[in-house]
Parts: sequence; C-alpha cells; structure tokens
Amino acid sequence: MNETRVAIAGLGAIGRVVARRLADGMPGLTLACAAARDVAKAKAWLAEAKISCPLVGLSEFPRYADVAVECAPAEALESICTPMLTAGKHVMVLSAGALLPRPHLIDLARQHGGQIIVPTGALLGLDAVAAAAEGVIHSVRMVTRKPPRGLAGAAYLVKNGISVEDLKAAKCVFTGTAREAAAGFPENVNVAAALSLAGIGPDRTTIEIWADPAVTRNCHSIEVDSDSARFSFAIENIPSENPRTGRITALSIIAGLRKLNAPLRVGT
Repeated sequence: MNETRVAIAGLGAIGRVVARRLADGMPGLTLACAAARDVAKAKAWLAEAKISCPLVGLSEFPRYADVAVECAPAEALESICTPMLTAGKHVMVLSAGALLPRPHLIDLARQHGGQIIVPTGALLGLDAVAAAAEGVIHSVRMVTRKPPRGLAGAAYLVKNGISVEDLKAAKCVFTGTAREAAAGFPENVNVAAALSLAGIGPDRTTIEIWADPAVTRNCHSIEVDSDSARFSFAIENIPSENPRTGRITALSIIAGLRKLNAPLRVGT
C-alpha cells in the first residue's frame, strides 16, 4: 500500500492526539511533518512524546506531505491551504467557519486539482444532510448549548458586551444564521459551518447558541426538513483539554484519514 504523507498544522489539544495516533502507526499513513506557532514548545512536546517529526514552515508542507490537517486558529487557514491547494494536494479543515468568507480557496482547489476535506468534527449526521441536499431541503435548524467557559471570550460576546460569567440559568447569547455564527464565534461553532456546507448553505442554516451552566458537555441538536426525509439528531460531546472543542473532534480527523486509503469505506 502506498503511504499517504500527513502534515499537521498546529500541535494543540487536537493536533497532539492526531500526531500520537499517526506516530503509533496507521496503515497507509505516515506523519511527515508539523508546524506550530511556538516552535520551542512543540519541539519539547515531540521529544517528550518520543515522536520523530520535523517542524517546518507552512509554505514547505507541499514538499513533505500529500495531505495537511488544519488544527490551528482560524486566522491561519489561508496560510495552510494556499500552498497545499496550489500544489494540487489535500487539506483537512477543522475551522470550517473560516472557509465561509474564503470561497476563493475552493476555487483554488478546483483550479489546481486539490481538495478541501471538512471532517464530521463534533457533529454527526452530515451524511444524511448531504444526501437530503441532493433533493430539496426546506430548513435546517441547530441549537448549541455549551458550558459558559466554552463560550467565554468569543468575539460576538465581547463586541456586544454579553457576559457569561457566574450564570445561574441558561442564557441564549446568539440567534442567527450559520454565517453570522461563524463570524462571531470562530472557535466555538465550526459545527454550524460544516452543517451548512453539507446542506443548504450558511445563509439558510439557522442556529441558537446557549451558555448553560447546567451542562458539562458541548451539546448540539439539529432538525432537518426536506422532501426526502424529516429527521433530527443530537450529540453531547465531552470537552477536550480545550473547552471549546470536544474530544470526538480529533477522533473524527483520525477516522477521516483512515478513509483515504481504506479498502472499505462506510459513509459518503
């Protein structure tokens, strides 16, 4: 089996899980390189984890890898995608919300034969939504509930002077479209952007965001009405070391990477 070389952009809570799994061995996949903002910290972690992996600049990814996994802050998306897509390669994007205002990256992939892959991440049911979108979807509605600390510091809250400190009851902090949510909560609701890309787009997908002191998990519920099916699904994700992100997010990347060379691929 030819090995697919994987680059990881960002060695935070998610990137480290992916790096460990690749270093432990995954059939048909190899950890080729990584990039990090704090190189010294990344080198120390790699040494401690006993992972042999060169740290390189994002512009060097195409020399080392066939697919790059984006586990970085949303503002780095352009720098990660541009060199890889221009080289006709693949990028697995977690910051789906950052894709919405950057349609030129999709054009870049189309022009050069590259591909942007948005994994399921912290959501589920994207296969069903994508299938329904082959027909007519009438509406997609999402409700997200997170512990207050998982929303603290979000750009929308800061801009509008909304506090989630010392809440005694659930508080709705946002109602609007997936596009608006992605702009206002770039590190919190990439799931809404992924849902919109699978379905009827960011301007017709609606979302409510609640800060809820009664929950300990990141909770998402979705309702879809279409000409082929009416369905709903819900998930409660256990937060990772980063309270904004669920543990299942890193695992969805690993599952997505396995699909690249798998002899059996389940799901669209």
